[in-house]
Amino acid sequence: MLQRLSVYNLAVVENIEAEFGEGLNVLTGETGAGKSVIIGALELVLGSRADASIVRDGAKEARVEAVFTDGAATRAGGWKKLCAILEELGIEQGEELVIRRTIGSNGGSRVWVNDQSSTVATLKKLGVILADIHGPRANQNILEEKFQRGSLDSFGAIDVSKYLGAWEALAACREEAEALRTEKDTEGEEDLLRFQVGELEAAAITSEDDEIEERHLAASHSGDVIECANAVTEALGGDNGVSALLSDVHAQLARVSRFFPDAEGWMESANALALGADELSRSVADCVSRLDADAAELERLDERLSVVNRIKRKYHLEGASPISSAVEELLEKKRRRLEALEGREERLAELEREEAKLEEAARREGKTLRTARAKAGEKLAKGVTQALRGLGFAQAKFSVRVDEAPCSRSGADNVAFIFEPNPGESARPLADIASSGEAARVMLAIKSMLSSHDGTGTLVFDEIDANIGGETGKAVGERMRETAKAHQVIAITHLAQSAVYSERHLVVAKHVVGGRTRTSIRAVEGEEREREIARMLGGGKAALDHARAMIADAAK
Repeated sequence: MLQRLSVYNLAVVENIEAEFGEGLNVLTGETGAGKSVIIGALELVLGSRADASIVRDGAKEARVEAVFTDGAATRAGGWKKLCAILEELGIEQGEELVIRRTIGSNGGSRVWVNDQSSTVATLKKLGVILADIHGPRANQNILEEKFQRGSLDSFGAIDVSKYLGAWEALAACREEAEALRTEKDTEGEEDLLRFQVGELEAAAITSEDDEIEERHLAASHSGDVIECANAVTEALGGDNGVSALLSDVHAQLARVSRFFPDAEGWMESANALALGADELSRSVADCVSRLDADAAELERLDERLSVVNRIKRKYHLEGASPISSAVEELLEKKRRRLEALEGREERLAELEREEAKLEEAARREGKTLRTARAKAGEKLAKGVTQALRGLGFAQAKFSVRVDEAPCSRSGADNVAFIFEPNPGESARPLADIASSGEAARVMLAIKSMLSSHDGTGTLVFDEIDANIGGETGKAVGERMRETAKAHQVIAITHLAQSAVYSERHLVVAKHVVGGRTRTSIRAVEGEEREREIARMLGGGKAALDHARAMIADAAK
């Protein structure tokens, strides 16, 4: 619900702050006092367009700040939906939702949500849940078919999961088929893929090729390696080699070890060195024995290395390691693509057969869904029509039209709320109702029926009771208070019969200070409220007595 609204330098408003409560809040005041500016400020918070003309003369910028808290909307899960959206957007959550927006005198607009920089698009997304405004300039969510359909589904507790599953399967099939239909001529691609697959298969790169460069390098210098190895083994094991030298060392140490104990440790070290020299000599000899200095083998390795390097360059695999795995992965990818292209017509025919079956399944589920919506629509229409009787529409009719339509994500139907104001007049979709006051009262009737199913936290009615009075005005007030049991309701009214049903009464007034008009807003109770209701009735002692009686009657 809206807890607080602060407005700075917006039109005639210099600086005001309004506190709102749960239930029914009414705003009253003389015409031109600035009530519409307050509604305009709320619209800015919900993402409406803004330009420099709304900035108060002489100010650099206008600023609006709204604080929303968990309230009546919780009954329909509204606050949870808000938190989910905030989490999706990466905006920090808390016990309050604070929205701040500034509009510069140059027309620039800036937005913050919970002190994080945001966008007008985000405000619009949040605004669908935060508030629904009905009035002359309102962005009324309930006039949109999507909102009407969602409201009807909520009202009727309609399960759309089976249809949605059928639709998603159909949509996926259609998407794949359409991709095949719109794909450009692939003959050239097929020819290229056949060549590439053949080339890669012929190359036959295996794990043996992963070290081809090292093997080729060693083979190409095998003569040098063999010469070096022979020199090493001779140095280690010849008559004058390391082994012979260590043998002499061991003999000398053995001679003195009888009277010099430390020599025994040195003998062990000499033995270890001798063993190491022998092992190194055998290892070198063994490795070199496997080297093939045959010119034919070197030529084979040359050819193989050439094949591997050509494949690397051509398919951009220079940095791939191991090369055998990279080539295998690439070859499999190209095989799959070639297979898909070669079987394109067959796959398309298969998809078309599958699409027909899935479309039939979606239509069946769509028909079931449409029947459920029509049934819920009859119940909703009956309740709304009954509510309209007490709101000045003695012979009006409300209906919900559910027409068959091609399958879409929302169903196989079109949903429309229809209003017939008087017998003989044409029934029209809600969006086509010309009178804002008339539309607002219809909205009130609808909202009173949807109240326990609607996640919108705050309902705002701007002069919902225009051009009515007497018992109808009283009925409007009663209906607003009833609706306020499930929603926070904020209503601008000039009608005392409606205002007396408020749980919080705010008076908007304008004053001229220093040659400039300023707007103020304050909550009134007790005698102040009685005097305000009396002013709305025309003023005077009789009006004051009447106001007291009306307030007492409304409190029953």
